[in-house]
Amino acid sequence: KRGSYLRRFVKLLVLLIQSGWLGVAPSPTDEGALRAGHGEHGEPGHQEPHKDSYSTFASEFLESRYLSDDGYPFPTAPPVDPFAKIKVIDCGVTKGCIRYGKPGCDAETCDYFLSYRRIGTDVEYEMSSDTDGWVAVGFSSDKKMGGDDVMGCVHDDNGRVRIHHFYNVGQWAKEIKRNPARDEEGVFDNNRVTCRFKRPLYVPREETLVDLHLSWYYLFAWGPAIQGSITRHDIDNPPVSDHMISIYKYEDIFMPSTAYQTFNSPLCLLLIVALTFYLLMGTP
Repeated sequence: KRGSYLRRFVKLLVLLIQSGWLGVAPSPTDEGALRAGHGEHGEPGHQEPHKDSYSTFASEFLESRYLSDDGYPFPTAPPVDPFAKIKVIDCGVTKGCIRYGKPGCDAETCDYFLSYRRIGTDVEYEMSSDTDGWVAVGFSSDKKMGGDDVMGCVHDDNGRVRIHHFYNVGQWAKEIKRNPARDEEGVFDNNRVTCRFKRPLYVPREETLVDLHLSWYYLFAWGPAIQGSITRHDIDNPPVSDHMISIYKYEDIFMPSTAYQTFNSPLCLLLIVALTFYLLMGTP
């Protein structure tokens, strides 16, 4: 219905322009053509008036801009997808991945997901977490928080996801103005914060920035945000990679979340074996 109204309006506007009702002034070429069509004393001549007037141009522009060959408005272009989905099929092949959550989870279902790959002199990171606030990765030399270079993706009150640079001072993350991230993009969808950005492999030596060509323990964290500012992470002991990660080695690492670690602990397995033995042997 809206397209029908637009079509009628454009056609009416074209007719008004062509008829001169909108007061479109003739161009200099129009005036020259009219003078050429008369004799020296104003008598009518035989030359055709010049066709390229402003009114003709305006009407033709409107018709070509808003109407198709059939006289219908051109369809609106479909919206462009602002964020390409993370491909987990490439994990361990063309990029490294770290998953934290339930077995078999991916970038859309893990509690936390991270991927990395080299692109020229940059490293591209992809992060996603089941949160409406922020998701981050820290580069540490000792598996502990404090003195760490951190990259975080923060969901603000306007619905945007921005990449920030932090430096851990003890348990507190201080935002650093110098942000090495570029080609950044992010989205908040299905109650998940997901982002992608690049960062240079080599940087000038500085306390708050590390060289990514070196290996580091990776710290993983996520949590709520208030007005675009991060607050304390969701869990007391955020997961940490059990070994140093090298961006030159594409691994596909799975780390079970706390809910799936119970039956993997040595103590729990020992108790299960003891209970099974007790039930098989019976009581004395």
